[in-house]
Amino acid sequence: MKRRKLIDQITSGWMLLCLFVVLLIPLVIGLGLVLKSLPILQLYPLSELLNGSDWKPMAGHFGFKPFIVSSLYVTLISFLIAAPVCLLSAIYLTQYARRWLLNLMQPVIDIMAGIPSVVYGVWGILVVVPLVVRLASVWDLKTSGYCILSGGIVLAVMSIPFILNILIEVFQTIPTELKEASLSVGATYWETIKFVLLREGFSGIMAAFGLGISKALGETIAVLMVVGNVVQIPGSPFQAAYPLPALIANNYGEMMSIPMYDSALMFAALILFVIIILFNILARLAINHGEYRC
Repeated sequence: MKRRKLIDQITSGWMLLCLFVVLLIPLVIGLGLVLKSLPILQLYPLSELLNGSDWKPMAGHFGFKPFIVSSLYVTLISFLIAAPVCLLSAIYLTQYARRWLLNLMQPVIDIMAGIPSVVYGVWGILVVVPLVVRLASVWDLKTSGYCILSGGIVLAVMSIPFILNILIEVFQTIPTELKEASLSVGATYWETIKFVLLREGFSGIMAAFGLGISKALGETIAVLMVVGNVVQIPGSPFQAAYPLPALIANNYGEMMSIPMYDSALMFAALILFVIIILFNILARLAINHGEYRC
């Protein structure tokens, strides 16, 4: 008995240690970014950094507003494209399609998730950018194709396999008895999906969307290849932009002789880190609210 208790204590101990490490990682990352950002935060007011639009590091001007707006704009467009595609595809594959089609699609989804982001970027240059140019010409708009919309489309395609995989798992874990009970009282198949399956799987759906958006916010290579990388606040999806991840990837390691430049890039990473945390908090609140209403 003593030996069994000792084994149980050891097992519980290393599991607790692993949990502590997982919880510690984001805290360490956040603390590191804060410490590296302190020099620029001590020199410039926070409001000036967040609301300023002038980015001239050589002159000591560090305005992050164009980068923040660009990141949110690209992510919003990618979500508006990916969310309905993934939700409707998951519903069809789990509720309407034959089993062989779902078995065929699962490895395809896994392959899409494993494609390197630089390959998506090249695909964006070869396919998406010319497509956006043609689309803009329909409305007599001038664009190089390297713009917010191109970045949003590439990000949406990159996010689809992650969101779709989770949504399929969510719908497959919903008990079949719930659907059968709804059908037995006279509900149509679509009414059953809309009022039973979607409601029962609300938490999982929100979690899938949350993970997809978090991935889109942090994507770097594919975005910087097609988004244009122009420091401005974009007024339309056909204008070029400069998201935060592209700013860090393009400039870190270069021009470090400029005062405060290293700290400015670390502050950009801190902004991105905070945005992702805030978004996940809002997603969690939405999940909790949906569970409470259910």
